Amino acid sequence: MDKEHLLINKLKKYGAADTCPMHMPGHKRQTGEAFLGAFPNPFSIDITEIDGFDNLHNAEGILKDSMEWAAGVYGADKTWYLVNGSSSGILSAICGTVKPGERILMSRNCHKSAYHGVILSHAEVDYVYPQTLEGLGIQGGILASDVEKKLKKQPDTKAVLIVSPTYDGAVSDVAAIAEVVHGYGIPLIVDEAHGAHFPFGKGLFPKSALDCGADLVIQSLHKTLPSLTQTAVMHGRSGQVDFVRIERFLQMFQSSSPSYVFMASMEQCIWEMAQNGAGQMQAFNWRLQNLRGKLKGLKRLRLLEPEIMEREKNAGVFDLDLSKIVASCRGCGISGEMLGDWLRDRYHIEMEMCGADYVVAITTYLDREEDLQRLGTALLELDGELAELDAPDWEKPDLPRPQICRNLSDAVECQLKERDLADCAGEISGEFIYLYPPGIPIVAPGELVTEEIIRLVEAYKEMKLPVQGMADRAAKRLKVLA
Repeated sequence: MDKEHLLINKLKKYGAADTCPMHMPGHKRQTGEAFLGAFPNPFSIDITEIDGFDNLHNAEGILKDSMEWAAGVYGADKTWYLVNGSSSGILSAICGTVKPGERILMSRNCHKSAYHGVILSHAEVDYVYPQTLEGLGIQGGILASDVEKKLKKQPDTKAVLIVSPTYDGAVSDVAAIAEVVHGYGIPLIVDEAHGAHFPFGKGLFPKSALDCGADLVIQSLHKTLPSLTQTAVMHGRSGQVDFVRIERFLQMFQSSSPSYVFMASMEQCIWEMAQNGAGQMQAFNWRLQNLRGKLKGLKRLRLLEPEIMEREKNAGVFDLDLSKIVASCRGCGISGEMLGDWLRDRYHIEMEMCGADYVVAITTYLDREEDLQRLGTALLELDGELAELDAPDWEKPDLPRPQICRNLSDAVECQLKERDLADCAGEISGEFIYLYPPGIPIVAPGELVTEEIIRLVEAYKEMKLPVQGMADRAAKRLKVLA
């Protein structure tokens, strides 16, 4: 490899370009901000567990004090710093609450790390499915009544795990779900990776799951707040969870050489939000309202708006994170991937995610007014062109509900054979198939492959969407149980 193609040089080139980053991390590389610009060269502060700097896995000094202070900021009984991202928190939460052979109830739209947690814990798993926002091709929330139905059928369940907010900003009624779950004497785990900014919104953004009664809440600081990629926190509430057991698994799933640069970034992020977060969120909300007001002029593209909660009362959307700009192109004759390509090629705007029929922009308080207005102008101009576009449209079916034929953790250990995907109807999958992002399985190991699933995957491939999870990178062959 020549020097020009080194990753560091590609990163420098991207950083110097005029690309507008409507994607994570939340700091948006705004080094002109006082507290970000003051962060030292990471090489100058990169150390190991030397005297006076404590040990994350046996915290007794400055790291113990720091995490206790952070817990006070959030109102948690316990807060843990996660240097391996939210995934390490999700893995630890699952393994720390569900023992081998025990059952967990999980929302089907969980991130792939939750499925990995089930595999590692050798747990039995059942799923509660999110609702669908009709006409938008976007998943809604989880209904407390659906959780209760599942727990009545499986009263031996030991924990419940849901995602709120979703990748698209849909927030479930966590308080109602927590009440149901606690009625069975078990903990509620909430993957709130995309809601790290909620605690500082002061009513301008949805309430955090921790404030709604959840027992373990995992937040990715780097997604929507000014912290380095791979930094996250997990908050615990006493009563339903064994913190000692959780910490045992955190030591297994986190690096034995935790980055002090990461931990300093986390602590500085939380300190900045504790000091100035309310004011920053108020100003950010004002900029968001300006953008959303501008986008009221959309004619064909449809924006995920607060009104959806009134119109879709049965879709489980209790609240909405307005910092996620979700534009649906369903019915416009184009895919989300095409819309994303146009935004990138013509306007130099890089979106967070481009799906089958919508795009997602992650905005944070570090996004400048001119960048938000640039996104608004681009969407309005493209919307005007779509009115003249005459192209066939593809209607995506709801999230498939595959039949579970084998336990997930057992299926990944079974002997497998590889077949053409087109010939796999009636077979039991030995692999995951998902779009990444966001990493929600279309089918998981141990589940029955159907013609509907095959057609859906083939349609995604034709649209050049990122179909992943299969050993075959071309996504033409699938490993199934022999």
